[in-house]
Amino acid sequence: MRHFPAFLDLTGRPALVIGSGEIAQRKARLLASAGARVRTAESFGDALLRECVLAIGADAEDAELLALSLAARRQGIPVNVVDRPELCSFIMPAIVDRDPVTIAISTGGTSPVLARLLRQQIERLIAPTIGRLASMVGEVTAEIRRRWPGVSQRRRVLERLLTGRVAELVFAGEEADAREAMRQDISSHESDRETVGTVFLVGAGPGAADLLTLRAHRLLGEADVVVHDRLVGAEVLALTRRDAERIDVGKTPGQPCMPQDGINELLVRLAYDGRKVVRLKGGDPFVFGRGAEEIDALARARVPFEVVPGVTAALACAAQARIPLTRRGTARSLTFATGHTKDGVPDIDFASATKQGGTLAIYMGIRMLPQLRDGMLRHGVSPDMPAALIENGGTRMQRELRGTLTSIAADAADWSHGGPALLLLGETVRCATDDGLASAALACSDQQEGWALAFVR
Repeated sequence: MRHFPAFLDLTGRPALVIGSGEIAQRKARLLASAGARVRTAESFGDALLRECVLAIGADAEDAELLALSLAARRQGIPVNVVDRPELCSFIMPAIVDRDPVTIAISTGGTSPVLARLLRQQIERLIAPTIGRLASMVGEVTAEIRRRWPGVSQRRRVLERLLTGRVAELVFAGEEADAREAMRQDISSHESDRETVGTVFLVGAGPGAADLLTLRAHRLLGEADVVVHDRLVGAEVLALTRRDAERIDVGKTPGQPCMPQDGINELLVRLAYDGRKVVRLKGGDPFVFGRGAEEIDALARARVPFEVVPGVTAALACAAQARIPLTRRGTARSLTFATGHTKDGVPDIDFASATKQGGTLAIYMGIRMLPQLRDGMLRHGVSPDMPAALIENGGTRMQRELRGTLTSIAADAADWSHGGPALLLLGETVRCATDDGLASAALACSDQQEGWALAFVR
């Protein structure tokens, strides 16, 4: 570590900025926002440093900047000259400001652009209201110290406030309710009392970690235990806390697996243990993810829960394949259905599906493609309807097979590598806008309104 990180209290203290351009003005505004009494000048004189605790130079002649650096170093005053590391005694970091929470990022002056990019990534991960949470908890720190003299006891209480229901209410903008929840939480002297945890049903999206919502990303880093499906990839699971327990309850066709009732009971039991539980589901919890059954069980057991949506498979696959699910004049509606069967027969009202038009997305149906094809053909769908089969959609491993309704149904079994697959069927397949299909996209704009069908393994 070349530079020692430190945060200075500048409230009411003099700080000097030398320079007259936009950069110098930005530095002056930054110091003022930290409470400093800012002195500004276009040229340097020793008297300007009197009683200063900090000095910055920018947008000035080289001789002025050199004089500032030498004088400040001689007097032991921290000095920074923008883009001149040889004249600096400290580095200005990129700053994430969530007052009173402040995060500083430095590359030691080697790459300010990289520091700025890192700041942007961190800003996306840190809730805008984290500062409000810090302030609220800070207001009761003295009371917590009085009630719980032991360090380990205080840590448990503070962790509960900063990651539990109080935090969730603050992040949701419900500050009054958060204050009441915090008051109730610390009103008891029983620091080690049993408390019911919270279960978060979180959509993991198609598998790419950067398609997670910010809330999902944050919850994965806070969870005590993550209960996940088979299709949740290693890239997403890597975002969990290092000491978090992971429980795989994924269902593999034809293989032994935990039944849904067992999963429901597991979630309730983990919550009763006082743990913060993330139930991580591929795609979206409420799009054929059986999330409704799980929240019913949690509600009956009086376990607090929250649902965090995710990018569902049909949206992710179509987006990466550049196939619009709706398009003016081609497909103006979107319908989701499941490819699960009743007694080996697809549980789909084919007559209604074909009459509705637009885009029909059928999940978990790749093994039933021949039956699904036959059902569509019986109700007037052309066997030559354009089709695209997309495997591992929304991830770096995405692959595509294009053809027609009949060719895809015939070729899918041999082509598939076993990953989750989506079939898009309809005139919208002609509308793909990648370079190789630009002319097809233009032709699609002239099509009459049609319909499309999507199957997912």
